[in-house]
Amino acid sequence: MTKFTTFALTTAAAFILTACGAPAGNNAPATNAAPNPNANTAKPVAAAPTKEALMTIEKAGWEAWKTRDPKWNQDNLSDKSVGFSMKDGRQDKAGMMKAFGEAKCEIKSYSMSDDTMRMIGPDVAVLTFKGTQDGTCDGTKVPAAVWSSSVYVREGEKWKSLLYLENEVVDPKAAPKPAAVAKKEAAQAAEAKPDALTEALMSVEKAGWDASLSNDAKTSNRSQGKDFVYLSGMGPLDRAAALKNWSEPKCEGLEYTFSDPKAVSLTADVALVTYKADAKGKCDGKPVTPSVWVASFDMKEGDVWKNAFYTDIPANTSGIITITKGGV
Repeated sequence: MTKFTTFALTTAAAFILTACGAPAGNNAPATNAAPNPNANTAKPVAAAPTKEALMTIEKAGWEAWKTRDPKWNQDNLSDKSVGFSMKDGRQDKAGMMKAFGEAKCEIKSYSMSDDTMRMIGPDVAVLTFKGTQDGTCDGTKVPAAVWSSSVYVREGEKWKSLLYLENEVVDPKAAPKPAAVAKKEAAQAAEAKPDALTEALMSVEKAGWDASLSNDAKTSNRSQGKDFVYLSGMGPLDRAAALKNWSEPKCEGLEYTFSDPKAVSLTADVALVTYKADAKGKCDGKPVTPSVWVASFDMKEGDVWKNAFYTDIPANTSGIITITKGGV
């Protein structure tokens, strides 16, 4: 979708005359003094967000998605924004706006509930919430209920949308859907060597996956930050719940490979890495999802990168998996 209410900031710069009092004799101060080259010329900075303020922005974007109004995306997607599509894989801002314009959607209604907000440092905010929706896009019915991750980054006077992903709500007790069959893709040229940041973050991902696939909660615990959150179709799970979710199933034949990793620095201590993971094997007798796109946020704790927020979406499904607001 395309939403976004301008996030207005109030920054006050007050010149206070206190201890020295007014100029002697109430004479007006000179107005022709040379400008001070050291004067504070800092640009206004967006105020710290509240959950309510970000949800107002989020709802405006969903409304723009419903009415097919592209202005929200034009004005409020970060230049660093990332999305994923079945057709094109990872998308940048231009790709998401193009996909939005080309999608044929008819949305009858939507609602949002169970919203939470957490910060990854002072400049990155993560909203998670449950969305319900009734409509179709390109002839395919959109999922009736989804768990959404919507990440905002502070850029000057505004909070801008960096990433939006959603997972169809699942009932842990329900029988699983058949695993999607991965599409054969054309052979690609050898990938360029990852940059240093991408390598550092992917080493964290590999450690977490290795621990999870071996049901080693103790080792997995080393990769997760103290306030780690994982979002899936079961909703948001904190660190303890996520580790339990990954360590308790009885798994066999698990293998995985990573491809197309790409990291982006958001602040000095927060970064995002996205990549595709292909897996095989079974847990509790059920096939694992064979291919997913991953968005993983890391934050430095001291000099060590730790996973702060993780979510993924199936990369080979028959439905709509992406991913500008509202699943377009």
